[in-house]
Amino acid sequence: MSKFATAVTTPAGRRVKWALLLLWVVLTVVVVPLAAKFSGQQKNEATSYLPGKAESTQVLHLQRRYGQTDALPAAVVYIRDVGLTAADRSVVGGDLARIKANGLMAGSVAEATRPGVFGPFASKDGKALELVFPMASADSDKLAKNVASVRTIVGRHDGLSAYVTGPAGQGADSTNAFSGIDGKLLLAAGIVVIVILLVVYRSPVLWIVPLLSAGLSLELAQAVNYLLARHAGLTVNGLSAGILNVIVFGAGTDYALLLIARYREELHRHEDKHEAMRLALTRTAPAIIASGGTVIVALLCLLLSELNSNVGLGTVAAVGVACTLLAMSTLLPAVLVACGRWIFWPFVPRAGTDSHAESSLWSRIGGGVGRRPRVIWMTTTLVLGVLCVGLVSLKASGLTDAQQYPNKPESVRGQELAQVHFPSNSADTADVLGLRSRQSELQAAIAKTPGVSGVTSAAPLGPYVDFGANITAVADTGAAYDTVVALRSAVRSVPGAQAKVGGQTAANYDVIKAAGHDTRQVIPIVLVVVLVVLGLLLRSLVAPFLLIASVVLSFGAALGISAVFFRHVFHFGNADPSFPLFVFIFLVALGIDYNIFLMTRVREEAVQRGTRRGAVVGLTVTGGVITSAGAVLAATFAVLAVLPLVQLIEVGFAVAVGVLLDTCIVRSILVPALTVDVGRRIWWPSKLAQKADAGAMSSIRR
Repeated sequence: MSKFATAVTTPAGRRVKWALLLLWVVLTVVVVPLAAKFSGQQKNEATSYLPGKAESTQVLHLQRRYGQTDALPAAVVYIRDVGLTAADRSVVGGDLARIKANGLMAGSVAEATRPGVFGPFASKDGKALELVFPMASADSDKLAKNVASVRTIVGRHDGLSAYVTGPAGQGADSTNAFSGIDGKLLLAAGIVVIVILLVVYRSPVLWIVPLLSAGLSLELAQAVNYLLARHAGLTVNGLSAGILNVIVFGAGTDYALLLIARYREELHRHEDKHEAMRLALTRTAPAIIASGGTVIVALLCLLLSELNSNVGLGTVAAVGVACTLLAMSTLLPAVLVACGRWIFWPFVPRAGTDSHAESSLWSRIGGGVGRRPRVIWMTTTLVLGVLCVGLVSLKASGLTDAQQYPNKPESVRGQELAQVHFPSNSADTADVLGLRSRQSELQAAIAKTPGVSGVTSAAPLGPYVDFGANITAVADTGAAYDTVVALRSAVRSVPGAQAKVGGQTAANYDVIKAAGHDTRQVIPIVLVVVLVVLGLLLRSLVAPFLLIASVVLSFGAALGISAVFFRHVFHFGNADPSFPLFVFIFLVALGIDYNIFLMTRVREEAVQRGTRRGAVVGLTVTGGVITSAGAVLAATFAVLAVLPLVQLIEVGFAVAVGVLLDTCIVRSILVPALTVDVGRRIWWPSKLAQKADAGAMSSIRR
């Protein structure tokens, strides 16, 4: 036995299993307190998502370094539909006094550098008042609490509705959207996994083992990520924390299903449970390790991204998969062997009995694929190609504030009302920072920029001056982005000014630009990585290219279906700029798992039977478990739909659709048909390519 085989079968040892269980008990005691601190390391402010080197990010850092460090402008829009009364202005004044008295307004240290109080302004139609003031916001949680307090204060007037919006209100609503995300996803994912495992195993006991293993994997992953965030500067936000839950439960259950299925198969052949587990690990460990390794490396490719959110997500999720691999290759087999055959009750596998692996629906599907492979793979390819047509309606140009939520929060409703009643104030404002020694030249350059109607403010900021440049175009539109580009060009032309342009629209433009860069750079690298892993695992050059092509086709079809649903069913305005990259990473990295599970078994069978018969047998014996694994992964990503964030709903839907396409069409029909049609040449240049095929048969006997 090779050193690798000896290592992977260690958990099947008669004494080692108890040592491993004890080790995991100790490890659990250590990591649970650390995992509990993980959510406290989340940072959901803008800098955790923006490109690290982008100009808008640099503006934020300079503003914090030299001036306002704990304030964001809040806008309160008061509406009386029948028209404002004489007393309404005094009501607003009383609200402002209470806001100050409760310490909700930013303090007065270096007051000259802080935004002041503006208003209340009355609308021309006589139905609205708007008040703007700086709100204390040392961190996202404090901001959310302060905004909630302000909403309580301003919401006490009969007939006079009030909406807290502006950057402070929007920041608070974003924080609230991510609030409790871990618990919601964990509960939803847990319920989904339990239900599917009960259906798959038809046992009231067995489902506990993979669920327990996945749960401990998550605890370990959260602990490690907490330490990295606390001591190594890892950026963790609500997005990466939510994805961590999903990917650990989804991937962990996948690996568990594969191992348990093979273990049960070996229990039908061997009396000794330790021997059965040893053989199960020998056969499945290479596929599981290769699958997990592929996912980890693909996720780490996100470290090449410009967006901070992508970089953080890559590390957080890669740690999660690594911890999952550790648990599923040590804890899971040790628990299964320690429990014995009774864990499968009431369908206990007995040595010498038929496992019924080859008399199922998958045997008939395999037989059909074996009879007409070329017609099947060509038809399947055509269908998937047609589904890709939906890509023409996909718009990944970014989500506006109003489009980020399926249900509009107060800040969005307030902003919409402000645009109705104060159309002259609805234009966006860009922040232009430059050295004070060039203040007059900068102001002139800003004023001359096409698309800028003027300078609204000029506040000293340490050695800099912070201009407010009024952009006439509606925020987050192409015209507004063009103005940002023109403004940056204009202020850079001022010699020695060291000028930079930031603000919300500039930040959104930088995100879109960085997301395009990340997509173009990361996707080719991931494809090469997956290609290399498949080549090493299957010892072939032909098979990896065919598998990669099938997964990319599935990815395109998933995006096509998703685009149609986003536009015509869910009525989402756009997709997040990082949406294609996220879906690609999860579908290619995770979707390739099923092809790895299938093709490693096909290769094993091909050694004995020839490639064509091996492909049919491989599909027959792995069909049920891989389909179950795909259902689990699709369902766990689908639970992202329980969150009030369009970005995560879109990712969850697209990945779920893509996984189902992979398991039900690509892995079940397309890849087996291609393998049968290509035959032994699929293993070129390995020696297996020389082994003669015996032909595919619909009826398979061992």
